[in-house]
Amino acid sequence: MIEIDKQRTWAQIHYDRIAHNVKEVQKLIGNTKIMGIVKANAYGHGAVRCTQELKKAGVDYFAVACLSEAQQLRQAGIEDPILILGYTAPACFDELAQGHFVQSVVSYDYAKKLNAYGLAHNMKMSVHVKADTGMNRTGILYEDGQKDFEQICEVYWMKGLDVQGIFSHFPVSDDLGCDSKAFTENQIRLFNELVDRLKAQGIEPGLRHIQNSYGILNYKDLGMDYCRPGLLYMGVTSDDTIEIESNPDFIPILEWKTKVSLVKDVPDGATISYGRHYTCHGTRRIASLAIGYADGLSRMCSNQGLNVSIRGHLVPIVGNICMDQCMVDVTGFDDIVEGDVATLVGKDGDQICKVDEISRLAKTINNETLSAITSRVVRIDQNNELAK
Repeated sequence: MIEIDKQRTWAQIHYDRIAHNVKEVQKLIGNTKIMGIVKANAYGHGAVRCTQELKKAGVDYFAVACLSEAQQLRQAGIEDPILILGYTAPACFDELAQGHFVQSVVSYDYAKKLNAYGLAHNMKMSVHVKADTGMNRTGILYEDGQKDFEQICEVYWMKGLDVQGIFSHFPVSDDLGCDSKAFTENQIRLFNELVDRLKAQGIEPGLRHIQNSYGILNYKDLGMDYCRPGLLYMGVTSDDTIEIESNPDFIPILEWKTKVSLVKDVPDGATISYGRHYTCHGTRRIASLAIGYADGLSRMCSNQGLNVSIRGHLVPIVGNICMDQCMVDVTGFDDIVEGDVATLVGKDGDQICKVDEISRLAKTINNETLSAITSRVVRIDQNNELAK
């Protein structure tokens, strides 16, 4: 049991809410199965624990960004298929094979390297082909301007590969504007065309997946084999101001809290923090909080009116956020004292502080804000146990 009284700053993660959020995703996708995206330590929520909870909710396939993330899951006893979405260096192909991981084919030349390794070791490397239908990041091109269909076919025919699936990715599925919607719908058309062409060549495409989180929210059941939710099972979207085509009942699983380390009265005209960008007008009561940008609270939120909640009172951050501390104006709230809990994200009395508020002021999205919560912020579960 973690003693909250001894903590400086912490994230409490309600893993028991994941099952509810998975059900909300399932309502949107019909018979499509869920591939749990647990990269970047499950966006800061704890990859191993999130994977375990997703498994309890019926998820049977997982995806990460890189080899080390996949190895972490194997070491924790996760035996389900794990797709590595990003690049794995050829020097690490031994480890790919040892872990029985599924590697994304990030290019045709990369497929040839994987194939050569498989042939040299008398084995087949498990892969999913990445088809680039418009993201123009990784993958073999299959766009209106260039369709490298022959290269994709050749990957399927390589003797050193076991091609178990094919996938693509949406860059603007979060945007319901006419141009973006037309672009995404064309990606869907291109992907389905590619699958049909492969079948016409006698090639079994394998598992098909294309929907990211907003692809699920806005395009729902596309009849794919899998979809790839990330933040959704954590109960949030990238930005709660973005219009979506569905109305899921997600419950955020993360709360982010810190402690009041000092409360003092500061005289009229005094300035607060580095740069002296905030000046007190009249005597102000200022509380210091034990959290800063080295914990993941973006310095971009300095002097932007970001509120935290202490004893149910919303109070603004004033002055520049420091590496390990920040200050809030608690004038008029004499009940706030040293040792009180300050809530940056989560519920405090009648107040609800959303991660979206931090993200908007930092000019970013929740994906980054949550992933940026650093390792020195202890993660605990709903029972105040260390989240492993």
